[in-house]
Amino acid sequence: MRAIVTGQVGMDKKSYLQGVVDLAGRRGETIELYNVGDRMYSEAPDVKPGRILDLQLGRLDALRRSAFKDIIRESEGKPNILVNTHATFRWRHGLFSAFDFDQVRELKPDTLICLLDNIEVVHARLHRDHISDATLKDLMVWREEEIMATEMMAQALGIANRFYVVSRGRHEDTLETCFRLVCRPKMKTVYPSFPMTHVEKLPEVLKVIDGFRAVLAEKFIAFDPGDVDEKILLDRALEAARQGEDFIEVEPGSFMGGRDKLRVSVKQVLDIAGDIDGQIYSRDFKMVRQSDMIVSLVPNLPDGSPGLSSGVERELHHAFEHGREVYVVWHPEKNPSPFITETSTKWFRSVDEALEFFEDEGMFVQSNLFD
Repeated sequence: MRAIVTGQVGMDKKSYLQGVVDLAGRRGETIELYNVGDRMYSEAPDVKPGRILDLQLGRLDALRRSAFKDIIRESEGKPNILVNTHATFRWRHGLFSAFDFDQVRELKPDTLICLLDNIEVVHARLHRDHISDATLKDLMVWREEEIMATEMMAQALGIANRFYVVSRGRHEDTLETCFRLVCRPKMKTVYPSFPMTHVEKLPEVLKVIDGFRAVLAEKFIAFDPGDVDEKILLDRALEAARQGEDFIEVEPGSFMGGRDKLRVSVKQVLDIAGDIDGQIYSRDFKMVRQSDMIVSLVPNLPDGSPGLSSGVERELHHAFEHGREVYVVWHPEKNPSPFITETSTKWFRSVDEALEFFEDEGMFVQSNLFD
């Protein structure tokens, strides 16, 4: 697969995608990685690291076209490539495009991937690597613009069905998703659906959910909504505000080079409360639609009731309305209601039962490629 990978500044896509390339090598595959930004800097030795976006737009465009021209030539005939670039920039010049469609078309990509991450981590990387006064609000807006521009690029190229939003998340496990999109494109794609916020303080239930997520990530290309957990960030900021605190500390994840906990402004998080909720709603539905199927886990809560959140119900119905295969793993003793059974392709009592069905249906045909 020839893939273009976009994402806002502060994603550190270069190291992430190098991780995908290294993973491919361990699996006996070769992926060529082309970093547009690095090539632009190599053609502008007078520009200090982190300052290229401050250039006059005419020079910036010329540098990008020159870099992309070389990538088109060098990548010709190579089956698996990753082109690390951006779709948009939101900088001192305002909002502007970061690609030229004629060159994108000449590259002949098979798939487009827009990478995203937890917004507080993006903010920390941006301020670490660039001179910027961007707020969390600025970055939330930029993220939406980047996703939309990338999706429009895919539509214009006629590959809208090969456009994916992929969450980088806090752990290296997400490298597998990107690797499989490029090197295992025939694998089934799945959206794992499960309750999140209202089981946050139920460790035994969380253990069951984590096991469910892990097994789906092993068997399919999984677009896991839990890889970006900004709702938890908002809940913590709300609690801190009630306590009169101005900052909260959060774990940066494995892609911040072992950095200490991040100090995040409570006010800035509260300023994006509506954006967090709105983007979760929009992004999760988009991930449902980009998947072949949804598999939902309804755990048994300590009081014996089903752990069926409103979010899970909406995701199941959205998948059904958009013609996706809908599977439900139902743990409670009481049978699910017709609102579950009548809109699901099939429901199961356990994850093992579901896996046995998927195997019988030939959905794991490529699993041996990962041994």
